[in-house]
Amino acid sequence: MLSNHNQYGEDQIEVLEGLEAVRLRPEMYIGSREEQGLHHLIWEILDNSVDEHMAGFCDEINVTIHEDNSITVRDNGRGIPVGIHSSEGIPTLEVVLTILHAGGKFGGDGPYKSSGGLHGVGSACVNALSEEMKAIVHRDGKEYQMSFEKGVKTKDLEETGEVPADQTGSSIWFKPDPSIFVETTEMNYETIHDRLQESAFLNGGLTITLKDERDKEKKDVTFHYEDGIKKYIELLNKEKKPLTQDIFHYKEIKDDTFVEIAIQYTDSFEEEVVTFANNIKTDEGGNHETGFKSGVTNVISNIINSQGLIDEGETLTGDDVRKGMTAIVSVKLPDPQFEGQTKSRLTNADVRRVVSSIIREELEKTFADNPRLLTPITNKIIHSFKERLALQRTRQAIRRETRRDEGTFTLPEKLADCKQSTPVSERELFIVEGDSAGGSAKMARSSEFQAILPLRGKVLNVQRASEERVFSNQEIDDIRTAIGTGLGEYFNYDDLRYDKIIIMTDADVDGAHIQVLLLTLLFNYMRPLIENGHVYLAQPPLYGIDVRNRIVEYILVEEELEEALKRHNNPTVQRFKGLGEMDDKELEETTMNPQKRSLLRIEVEDAERAAQVFDSLMGNEPKQRRLFIEENSHKATLDI
Repeated sequence: MLSNHNQYGEDQIEVLEGLEAVRLRPEMYIGSREEQGLHHLIWEILDNSVDEHMAGFCDEINVTIHEDNSITVRDNGRGIPVGIHSSEGIPTLEVVLTILHAGGKFGGDGPYKSSGGLHGVGSACVNALSEEMKAIVHRDGKEYQMSFEKGVKTKDLEETGEVPADQTGSSIWFKPDPSIFVETTEMNYETIHDRLQESAFLNGGLTITLKDERDKEKKDVTFHYEDGIKKYIELLNKEKKPLTQDIFHYKEIKDDTFVEIAIQYTDSFEEEVVTFANNIKTDEGGNHETGFKSGVTNVISNIINSQGLIDEGETLTGDDVRKGMTAIVSVKLPDPQFEGQTKSRLTNADVRRVVSSIIREELEKTFADNPRLLTPITNKIIHSFKERLALQRTRQAIRRETRRDEGTFTLPEKLADCKQSTPVSERELFIVEGDSAGGSAKMARSSEFQAILPLRGKVLNVQRASEERVFSNQEIDDIRTAIGTGLGEYFNYDDLRYDKIIIMTDADVDGAHIQVLLLTLLFNYMRPLIENGHVYLAQPPLYGIDVRNRIVEYILVEEELEEALKRHNNPTVQRFKGLGEMDDKELEETTMNPQKRSLLRIEVEDAERAAQVFDSLMGNEPKQRRLFIEENSHKATLDI
């Protein structure tokens, strides 16, 4: 049953400033003009509807992707007010959709005590950056409509019909402006799917439906989770082995702050703590995450110390305590303060104390009432703690070696380095499959700025290996030393020796496997290299078009071969099975010369999702790899 109290009227909409700069500098409001910013338009409208749910007036949201990539977001909330605004003298709906910082969240008497969407800032920004927008409001037994183009009203507010008195809500349709989003206006289904599911997890009882009209075969998807973030934990841990089947789940309101926490320990070596503030994902954490971590560390450290599970003088760290933990921390508070326009870090000071206090009290009670839950967790923590101590000497030795000011830094013997006088911004490191290809690459390179590091066989799969094996592996040690940055917690971005790290392997199954193994290493232990755009895959050709014993054209992908054959008289096709089949001139011309080559840069759009994929495909659970293959085998291209 939805609430009917707390009237949402015209005078509750406040006006702070205008909208002029949005189209000129959209990056300031939505982050970018690329795919991320494009989807941010949806999130702004979606968050407004979610805020209606948080206020107790909406339990259903429908999102539709239309054939032309326009979007409709419809909810069954109270409907945006349509009466004449007291200070602006125009319909309140027009105020909300055309004036920046106009909404129900800026004053103490507004309808939203805690909110995530900007509801006015967001709606107006979306309107300004849309080629067209249309708003339909159901309220007081009537339907109202209003239309806009690029933020400018094209159709006055009009009453278009009658509806049942209990049929209320808002429907916003918008079409992103291609003159703003010049890279793409194509909506990504998976991105939208995951965000809607996330919103449903965070708002137990809310139903969100997604419809994609671009694919007639795709069924509508409905998200509804009464258990909320407990189900989110199950999703995050579906490819991990839980230490206990119990998911610790706590909800409490303290000092006007609603706190919801879910925790489950797994056999993973990594911790995964995902935090939210008023439904906004805080990728950089903040005081709610700090309070949670300090509270958990305090409780479990006290238990382990009191039971004498570690020697006197030894000290557990927070990393020890949270090893293998998966947790969701969601807070909802009246006046969230975020750092930066993208809202990636929560800065409210009091929330740290509130969250820390709640998690300490709840965890202590859980373990006191259910001591059986504590044993597998403390066993895991002690095992990880002892492993860390055993590794400490090895890692300290590696750290000393990578500090060049100590004069002990030495490069791998098999590295053919470029000239040290070349600026780092111009240097390239090719990590090459096999000594044979490495020899050809050394002859083909420009020694002024290109270095070659040949690998012997396949690199260790770090997803399955302990840190001890990773740090003691010779091939990984050569990669670490050549790149210069160190690994894991000893990674130092300032010591990077090359601007481009280029993985160059054969264009076959083994080559692809080596690529994945290297990317697994870089993602887990040297992730800033990927995040800052330093990692590339070389693209050696699959075929050479031979005319009269001379290759006149190289083909990178299978799909281009047929058309290429039509461009030449009496051609023959040479299939390159490996880098070793190309001489140094061919390798230089096709794969290494910056003026002629094609490189594929590796990027991470969603680190959380990428981590799940790495764990699924490269981890210890064969059934997860089998499931992935079964679900995606239809996408494979077979070379028979």
